[in-house]
Amino acid sequence: MAIVVNHQIARQLRQMADVLLQQGDRGFRPTAYRRAADTVDGLKIPVSEILSKEGMEGLIALPTIGEGIAGAISEILATGKWAQLDRLVGSLDPEAIFQLVPGIGPQLAERIHEGLGIDTLQQLELAAHDGRLERLQGINRGRAAEIRGALSELLGGLKLDHRGVAERPPIGLLLDVDAAYRRKATAGILRVIAPRRFNPKGQAWLPVMHAEHGRWRFTALFSNTARAHKLGRTSDWVIIYSQSETAPEVQSTVVTETNGLLKGKRVVRGREPECTEHYERADMEV
Repeated sequence: MAIVVNHQIARQLRQMADVLLQQGDRGFRPTAYRRAADTVDGLKIPVSEILSKEGMEGLIALPTIGEGIAGAISEILATGKWAQLDRLVGSLDPEAIFQLVPGIGPQLAERIHEGLGIDTLQQLELAAHDGRLERLQGINRGRAAEIRGALSELLGGLKLDHRGVAERPPIGLLLDVDAAYRRKATAGILRVIAPRRFNPKGQAWLPVMHAEHGRWRFTALFSNTARAHKLGRTSDWVIIYSQSETAPEVQSTVVTETNGLLKGKRVVRGREPECTEHYERADMEV
């Protein structure tokens, strides 16, 4: 049984490596996933046993298994799914994923996805720690704590700083990734996928870009949410997923501001003050 379960996880890690290569990722991620697959395949005990006895630290202690891949393994073991992989092949269904958590039904799952702009259990756990979840209608402190506890039990816990938040890339770097993605998407040089959601004809229309800058790894796509489609912003709103070996995946939404001092400029939702400082510094340097 251990061999079967470990092999299934290793197969998904290798599939991720293949998908990244097909979508133009020429960084170290494909190799990292293949090496991790070899490690999991070579284990003599179930990887689930390591997670249950030693937690995430036990997975990270394995050769070639960093925090990001350890999080992926824990997610697969807990849910049978891997949101990052589903996202890249167009089969991601965030509402279904969130309903795997006790206490989250269809309506709350939809509010979480649309209201917080997140699509994985790891991102939901982060939102439960940093206060964003409590700001949703119908979620008080007690209910947020229950969801946080359920997620920790499912996933083994995120590595957060003393404030309960994850490290995020600098604003300037996110805006550079956003600009590169929109430029390449407009030029038609990115691989496109056919998302299952909001795409009844199964058309391949959603460009995907992978990039690395220093220790940060990025994946960028246009928003394929219900709200983006309703407002006609699927070619403006860009979702950027950022991850490093020492930080869990964080999700940022970059949009063209329609009001205020930053009207017409690209801003990262939720980080507008930092964007203002960024543009002020840029103006001073001109």
